[in-house]
Amino acid sequence: MGGAIHSLAVVDPGAELGVDVTVGPFCRVGPNVRLGDRVILRSHVNVEGHTTLGAGCEVWPFASVGGKTQDLKYQGGAPRLVIGEQTVIRECATLNCATFDGGETRVGAKCLIMAYCHVAHDCLVGDRVIMANNATLAGHVIIEDDAIIGGLTGVHQFVRIGRMSILGGYTKAVKDVPPYMMADGDPLKVYGPNKVGLARHGIAPETQQALKEAFKIVFRTDLTTAKALERIEAELAPLPEIRNFVEFVRQSERGIAK
Repeated sequence: MGGAIHSLAVVDPGAELGVDVTVGPFCRVGPNVRLGDRVILRSHVNVEGHTTLGAGCEVWPFASVGGKTQDLKYQGGAPRLVIGEQTVIRECATLNCATFDGGETRVGAKCLIMAYCHVAHDCLVGDRVIMANNATLAGHVIIEDDAIIGGLTGVHQFVRIGRMSILGGYTKAVKDVPPYMMADGDPLKVYGPNKVGLARHGIAPETQQALKEAFKIVFRTDLTTAKALERIEAELAPLPEIRNFVEFVRQSERGIAK
């Protein structure tokens, strides 16, 4: 599709559009919206609020982007939604602005937000995240880079999902999932390192083995979490991935899923 504004689209004069932007029929673009270069709104897309879509984003029919938070604490102002470059938002997905004036919901670059997904107020979603159909994030959720959220999965408010981790479909995530891990089920259970995902991202075999050992120490011993982390730091090589795993678990406020 080449850049063009369809005659049946409604684009507010206050909106800012980059070069080669395509706005298809029956789309609506609000006055405080910024669309980066080469953004494509296919048709029947609503973009409102103080919302920015980075260059190369593509939004499919009936998605609602930048709508008012569903948080009842909203009191007005100019909360924002910022979406990184080349992110794809599929049919009927909903992505909301933050709750409070000056707050921000953020979705990173090169993400794939599949059909009927929901990203609630004040979420921070990293780069290259995939959310499969009907995955739902409550408010203030943090999804780190390269994580995958399975279809029909619900993530509780304030939960963190670590980088390169994967949540299976139909999962109920009420606690944090450490980076590089594979989790599934209700109640949520961590089954071990995300071996396929780690290999796809070029993580060296020795690092994968170290992560496996870290998993065993935290999840397969009777040690308290604090003691388990001390043992990891004492026994395993200080690889960046191991340090990231340890710090994520140590900083968890909701506790980690086991």
